[in-house]
Amino acid sequence: MLEQGTISIHTENIFPIIKKSLYSDHQIFLRELVSNAVDAIQKLKMVSRAGDYAGDIGEPEIEIAIDKDKKTLSISDNGIGMTADEVKKYINQVAFSSAEEFIHKYEGKSDQPIIGHFGLGFYSSFMVAQKVEIDTLSYQEGAQAVHWSCDGSPAFTLEESPRTTRGTTIILSLQGEEEEFLESARIKNLVKTYCDFLPVPIKLDGEVINKQKAPWRESPSNLTQEDYLEFYRYLYPFQEEPLLWVHLNTDYPFIINGILYFPKMRPDVDVTKGQIKLFCNQVFVSDNCEEIIPQFLMPMRGVIDSTDIPLNVSRSALQGDRTVRRIGDYIAKKVGDRLKELFRDYREQYISAWKDLGTFVKFGVLNDEKFKKQIEDIIVFRTTAKLTEKVAAETPVVEVQSSDGDAWQDVTPSPSSDSAPSAPYTTLKEYLERNKERNENRVFYSTDETTQSTYIELHKNQGLEVLFMDSFIDTHFINFLEREYQDVKFTRVDSDLDNTLLEQDKDKEIVDPKTNKTRSETIKELFEKSLNKPKLNIRTEALKSDDPQGTPPAIVLLPEILRRLREMNAMMQQGTAEFPEDHILLVNTAHPLIQNLANLNQGSIIQGDGESSTDQLVNLICQHVYDLALMSQKGFDAEGMKSFVERSNEVLTKLTEQASK
Repeated sequence: MLEQGTISIHTENIFPIIKKSLYSDHQIFLRELVSNAVDAIQKLKMVSRAGDYAGDIGEPEIEIAIDKDKKTLSISDNGIGMTADEVKKYINQVAFSSAEEFIHKYEGKSDQPIIGHFGLGFYSSFMVAQKVEIDTLSYQEGAQAVHWSCDGSPAFTLEESPRTTRGTTIILSLQGEEEEFLESARIKNLVKTYCDFLPVPIKLDGEVINKQKAPWRESPSNLTQEDYLEFYRYLYPFQEEPLLWVHLNTDYPFIINGILYFPKMRPDVDVTKGQIKLFCNQVFVSDNCEEIIPQFLMPMRGVIDSTDIPLNVSRSALQGDRTVRRIGDYIAKKVGDRLKELFRDYREQYISAWKDLGTFVKFGVLNDEKFKKQIEDIIVFRTTAKLTEKVAAETPVVEVQSSDGDAWQDVTPSPSSDSAPSAPYTTLKEYLERNKERNENRVFYSTDETTQSTYIELHKNQGLEVLFMDSFIDTHFINFLEREYQDVKFTRVDSDLDNTLLEQDKDKEIVDPKTNKTRSETIKELFEKSLNKPKLNIRTEALKSDDPQGTPPAIVLLPEILRRLREMNAMMQQGTAEFPEDHILLVNTAHPLIQNLANLNQGSIIQGDGESSTDQLVNLICQHVYDLALMSQKGFDAEGMKSFVERSNEVLTKLTEQASK
C-alpha cells in the first residue's frame, strides 16, 4: 500500500452535508463525472499536440458500465490519467477544498437553488455512493497505476493498481436508495439530458448513446437550413416549425454561442417560463434561462452556451451579475438586428411572423429603452388600406453573428424570383405619410374588428384608413405611441366621427311650419321621449354614403377620454369596465328606416290624442334601433338581452299585424 490516511478537513461531518446539500438533484453526479472524463481526454489531446506525449492517443471514448450484482456504476475514459501525486493533489486536496468552500458559502441557503458548480464534479459522486474508487494510469512514461478508495468518511486508501491501460475509471458502489442508477434506461436518459452534445462518444453496453455534434458550435457555413430545423425538432419534438432563428457566435466582449428560435405561439404555452437551454462547454446546465434572457424574449427557444455565465451562484445573485446583464442586452440587440434585417429584406416573412412575435416585441419596447430605439420603426399594424407593395416571397431565414468585427453574415438562401403582394400591414410612419393630406397627424384605430365592424366600414367607405390595435397589450401601447408622437391624435373608430363621414348641409334642412322644427330636431325628440334615458346624449347626423341603406340606422359612440378613464379605473380595481350610462347615440337621419320612422310618427300626430298602435310601434322601433346600436358595442347585460328579445318579438308582431290589415 502506497499510503493510508485521512482527508484534511475543517468542517465536521462534511460528507453527510455533501450527500444532502451539494446539489438539490442527485442525478447531477453523472453529468459531473462524465464532464471530468471529457476534460481528461481533451487534456491528453493538448499534451499530444504540444509534443509532450509521443504515444498513440487512439479513438477517444467514455464507457459507462453497470454491474447489478455488485451494485456498482463505473465511468471510464482513455484520457490523460493521474499519478499517485496527482491523485493526492487533485482528489484529496483541491477537489475537497472546493467542496468545503462551496458548503461554507451556501449552507443554510437551500431556498436559493444552485444553477451548477463545475469543478466539484468528483465529490458529487458521494451523493449517491457509499464507496467511491478511482483506478487510474497516467500518460507519463513509466507511470505506476494507482487505486484510490474512500467509503464516505474522512479515511481513504491509495495503493498500486495492476491497471495497464491509460486513463481513469471511477467506480461507484451505490447506496440502497440510489439503485435507480443501475437501470440502463435511466442512464441513457441522463446522458441524453446532460451530455448529449459532448464531443466524445459515450458508450453503454457497447452502444454509443450521445449525439456528440453540437450545432451551435459549428460554423454556419457547415449548416444547412434543414440542419437548423432538424435541431429544433430534436430539442422540441411535436412542435410547429419555428418562425425564424438567430445563430450567435462571438468571443468578445464575452464568449457566447447559441441558436435561438422564435416559435409559433400556441394557446397552451406559458410565455412566462423560459424554454432556452443553458449549456457550459456543451454540458447541459439548466432549461431555465429566466435570469439571463430579457423577460420579453421568454417565448424564444434554443440553446445558449457560455463559459462567462457564473454557474456557481444562486439565481438571485445571477440576476444581479454585471456580465449576465450585458449578455442579456447583447442577445436583445442581436434579436433586434435580426428583426430589422428581416423587415428590410423579407418583409412578407416578417409580417407573417408578426402575429406570433408582435406582442412580445411591443412588450420589449415598453420595458427596454435600448430595444425600443432599435426597432421602433419596424413595428407594424394591420390596416384597412389596400397596399400593393411587392416584397420578397416568404423564405426561412437565418442570421449569424460572427466574431470578426462583430459583423452580421447572412446565410439565407436566395429568395424566389416570384413576389407576392404584401399582407395589409404598415408601420405608423408609413400610415402618417400616406394620410398626411387627408387627415394629417390623426390615426383612426380599432381594438375589435368584430364589434367595431360597422364603424370600420363607415371609415373605409369614405377613404379613411384604420389601423387594428387589437392585441391585449395595445391598450398600454397606444399610450406609449402618444408619448412618442405627441403631435398625433389617436382616435378609436367608435369614439367620435370625423366630419368626413357626415353630410355637412344641416343648414339646408326644411323647417316644419306646424312644429317650427327641422326633421333632425323632431327625430331627436322622438328618440329622447321613447328611450327616456337622461344620461344618454342623442345626436342626429346624416352619415355620408352612396347607399344609405348600407349604413347603420344608429350607432353608439364612446368619447375617447371618458372611455380611457373608465378602462384605467377598471384595470386599477382589477375588474371589467362596465358599459357607461353616459354615452352618445348618433341617429343616422339619412337611413331609410329613420326616415320611415319619422313619417310614421308624423302620421300618429295627425290621428289625434292618445297613444295609438302606431305610437306604440314607433316607440318600439326607437328602442329596437337603440338595442341594435348597443349590441354592436357589447353593451348588453343579461337583463338587457332579455328585454331586447322581448321587444324584438313585439316589434315583429305589430308589423305583421299592420301588414295583414
